[in-house]
Amino acid sequence: MKLTVLHYPDPRLRLTARPVKEVRDSTRRLADDMLETMYDERGIGLAATQVGITKRLLVMDVSEDKSEPRVLINPVILNKSGVVESNEGCLSVPGFYEPVRRASRIEIEYLDRDGTHVRTEWEGLQAVCAQHEIDHLNGKLFVDYLSALKRSRIRKRIDKQRRDIA
Repeated sequence: MKLTVLHYPDPRLRLTARPVKEVRDSTRRLADDMLETMYDERGIGLAATQVGITKRLLVMDVSEDKSEPRVLINPVILNKSGVVESNEGCLSVPGFYEPVRRASRIEIEYLDRDGTHVRTEWEGLQAVCAQHEIDHLNGKLFVDYLSALKRSRIRKRIDKQRRDIA
C-alpha cells in the first residue's frame, strides 16, 4: 500500500523516532509499504518519520536496477570516516538538490526485515543514503546542513508553490 510522504516544513518531520521493540508481521508490512512508496516516488531511501510513523525504521535501495531493497530497523552508526560532498535531494523536500558534506564511510548495525542483527561497513552512496535517512529518524533534514539563507529561499519557493496550487 502506497503511503503519503510528508513534505517540509511539516512539523511531524521533526519528531524523533522510537526504537522498534519487536520485529513483527506489522513491522514487515510497514517496511513493504515504505519500499513501495519509495520506488513509486523514485527515491533511494525513506524513513518511517517521512510517512508520519515515529518508529526507527528505514528502507533504501541504491542499486541502479532497484533490485537490492534494504530494511534497517533500529539503525545505529558506530563509526564514521572520510568526507564526501554530494548533491542531496529528499522525498520530503521534492525538487530541491543541494550539496551536503557527510562521512564517506560508515560502520553500521541494525536489524534486518527478519529481525536478524547485521553489522557492516558501507561507503559511497550507500553510506550517504543511510546517514540521510538516520537523520530523518532523529528529526533532522538535509536542509539543516544548509545556510540559513538557502533554507529560507527553499522555504519561500515551497510556500509559493503551495499558493500557486491553491
